[in-house]
Amino acid sequence: MKTYALAASAFTEGLTRFGNGLIDFFTGFTVTYAAEILLFYLLIYYVSKVLRDNDATRLMLLYWALLVVVGVVQFSTSLSDTDFYLYFVLLLSLFMLILFNVEIKKSLWDVHNPRKEKAEKVVSGSENRTSADVERCISDIIKALQNMSKNNVGALIILSKGNLPKQVLQSGVMLDAEISTQLIEGIFFPKAPLHDGAMVIRGHKIQAAGCFLPLTQKTSYPKEFGTRHRAGIGITEVANVVSLVVSEETGIISIIKQGNVQRYADYDMLQSALRDYYWQELPLSDKRK
Repeated sequence: MKTYALAASAFTEGLTRFGNGLIDFFTGFTVTYAAEILLFYLLIYYVSKVLRDNDATRLMLLYWALLVVVGVVQFSTSLSDTDFYLYFVLLLSLFMLILFNVEIKKSLWDVHNPRKEKAEKVVSGSENRTSADVERCISDIIKALQNMSKNNVGALIILSKGNLPKQVLQSGVMLDAEISTQLIEGIFFPKAPLHDGAMVIRGHKIQAAGCFLPLTQKTSYPKEFGTRHRAGIGITEVANVVSLVVSEETGIISIIKQGNVQRYADYDMLQSALRDYYWQELPLSDKRK
């Protein structure tokens, strides 16, 4: 009985301290605390968004911005309790070094390489791109998908924004080729050496083909979904990309975004998905045309 009494007393004392702490917090709540909570929320939101997009460059920019903010706060007389933000930046630094060590080293080597920046613009399709170029790319992709659907030719196309993990691109063959209906159909021809892998499109270029993708581990999808569909779903779970899948057995075209599968995609649905992809980075002057 004595043990239970001591436990009950300790629990009551702890509950009392917790209640007093809450009362002290709310009675002493100031604009400074509100600013700290808002800053912490923004940090978590933007870091999680950048990690979801798997964008090492944006993560580094966010990291340097955090260093500036913490430096300003550290030397400010109005905010005294800044240890939490300092620890947050230190943990983020360690996380970046572990997860993005290859990308960080590469970015440090290429930071003053204008030829690399030129090549990146060309591959991403952001250089001298007009609405006519975009419509041609959309038309060629849709035509290829519908032709392969009619002939029951399996295909998996990934619409990338340059945020795919490096190992995915390295698993295939780099092409850097202009988009065309004939090239897309030729790559996925059943006897072609690259037909089993995924094609990666970035902007108006076919960046790579024959790439291997991570498979989804979820079991809630239909049993008729084979490796191609599961790979198309899996990559959208780890990167902010769109997958276009043609079933080899049924010829059904599917559009996959963030793990959500939209089956029986027709011309209008494909056009809408592709326009959403291309219009995001098209200059405003071309959007209005």
